[in-house]
Amino acid sequence: MGFDQGLSTMWTADEIAQLCYEHYGSRLPKQGKPEPNREWTLLAAVVKIQPTADQACDRSDGPVQVTKEVVSMGTGTKCIGQSKMRKSGDILNDSHAEVIARRSFQRYLLHQLHLAAALKEDSIFLPGSQRGLWKLRPDLLFVFFSSHTPCGDASIIPMLEFEDQPCCPVSRDWASNPSVETSDNLEAPEDKRKCEDPESPVAKKMRLEPRTPGGTAHCQSFGSQEKGPNPPNVSGSNLTAEELASVTGMTRSGAQVMDVYRTGAKCVPGEAGDSRKPGAAYHQVGLLRVKPGRGDRTCSMSCSDKLARWNILGCQGALLMHFLEEPIYLSAVVIGKCPYSQEAMQRALIGRCQNVSALPEGFGVQEVKIQQSDLLFGQSRCAVQTRKADSPGRLVPCGAAISWSAVPEQPLDVTANGFPQGTTKKGIGRLQARSRISKVELFRSFQKLLSSISEDKWPDSLRAQKLATYQEYKEAASTYQEAWSALRKQAFGSWIRNPPDYHQFQ
Repeated sequence: MGFDQGLSTMWTADEIAQLCYEHYGSRLPKQGKPEPNREWTLLAAVVKIQPTADQACDRSDGPVQVTKEVVSMGTGTKCIGQSKMRKSGDILNDSHAEVIARRSFQRYLLHQLHLAAALKEDSIFLPGSQRGLWKLRPDLLFVFFSSHTPCGDASIIPMLEFEDQPCCPVSRDWASNPSVETSDNLEAPEDKRKCEDPESPVAKKMRLEPRTPGGTAHCQSFGSQEKGPNPPNVSGSNLTAEELASVTGMTRSGAQVMDVYRTGAKCVPGEAGDSRKPGAAYHQVGLLRVKPGRGDRTCSMSCSDKLARWNILGCQGALLMHFLEEPIYLSAVVIGKCPYSQEAMQRALIGRCQNVSALPEGFGVQEVKIQQSDLLFGQSRCAVQTRKADSPGRLVPCGAAISWSAVPEQPLDVTANGFPQGTTKKGIGRLQARSRISKVELFRSFQKLLSSISEDKWPDSLRAQKLATYQEYKEAASTYQEAWSALRKQAFGSWIRNPPDYHQFQ
């Protein structure tokens, strides 16, 4: 067994979840957390796994003892509409927990590169084989945790007939007038999150199914991507129960697939759309999706799409690739207790891109390990709903997002609507009205790192030309851009990209 493989077997999904829940409780402030019995949120984190100090040098065949450390964390459920986007890079477009955790992780990586450049021994990086480049220590790996399946493709999963419906049935009075506008009645910008609230009008609208005269819901098979009129022959195959359900509408036990858990993420322009047929055929699986805003379309791709992208391009982004010999990949993804399908997770994160080829050296489709924990996040919609029980008032998603990074200076960042919480309209544009994980602030940290290194030790990609804007620095990361171009050409051609004029800040 390889040393890194040994590391990956020395933790469990429950241990990762518990560590993240404890970190949330002890290290994150009350500010930005959900209001008890009224609000809920989502949690995501990156956990560093490494052998204990006394085993780092001892590569015997004995069991590997590891330390697990949360190095970044994010909470949040919101997203801004495209009309709120700014060309100055000082607003967070996407504040879903997974995206906040990843941006917080980039902040951690920048700090670790600062340590490496200053020749500090406690950095996670070692000198690479080329001038100015660094590589991750071989005895480290990173695990991504999310308290819920990522929005988009990974959340489209079969719902069996004996399962509790996630939303309340719709009264016939309401059903007789389905044209009533409901989308503005909730503050949640993402219909997936709305659908998880049983009291949500949008959830009820999405659960409305035509009924036969006998009163039973129509049943249709889960949206398979098979194009022919006949379903594929599945008899005698090695399909999982969920894979069987996905093509036949029936599990081996005979339970019928009545519906799918819905995602509010919308198909991007240029992609084939959802059928929106009643029941299990409502969604088309495997598609790129964009997070819907509250009455204002967003330009933010779903978290399923972003995780799939990170699984090929790495989590470091274009800027940090200037300093790295190889991308920083996640070794595993752990999901908390929630509606879950292993098949949907594999499809969304790996399967859609598994045939992407001709990538630059160091890049590749990763066989990320995907697991689910049995531990429920205490601030999740489901947990809060259970505690709330019969207490009055509507349950709503928390409007704030919290970012935490394992850095010595100002590790915390609490935002609302893309700006630090408490920012007034008059204050927007000032330095103090910038999140520490906004594009412009991460770019500033990158420039600070660059200025701390003597120019003769800069990597070749930064020495070849005079660069000024955020866009120019991103484009100059040639291997990253080559990999991103290959991914778009072969799998993600409809990916929504921000226009270049949104990246011209310095």
